[in-house]
Amino acid sequence: MMKRDWTPREADRWTGADTLAVILSPVIYFLILLGFSMAFMLKVSGFIIVGATVVLTIILAKIINPKLDAISRGYEEKQKEYIEELENKLKWMD
Repeated sequence: MMKRDWTPREADRWTGADTLAVILSPVIYFLILLGFSMAFMLKVSGFIIVGATVVLTIILAKIINPKLDAISRGYEEKQKEYIEELENKLKWMD
């Protein structure tokens, strides 16, 4: 299955998870458009497509969210370090 624990450095590299996300995203958008268009016309197949789209969206979130969370943690750590450094510099200026 897909890797769930990423370090920020690992998550920043392109992997199969990213490729899968790039492939699934436009498919999901197209299926949303198609499914809702058909559902508004009260076609059963439209409701089925919308249901399948929900499932694909959940799968996409489970695939890509661990990487996004790891990258976010990395940026939060960098931001914290930057703010601490900035505060230290400002203390010396007072």
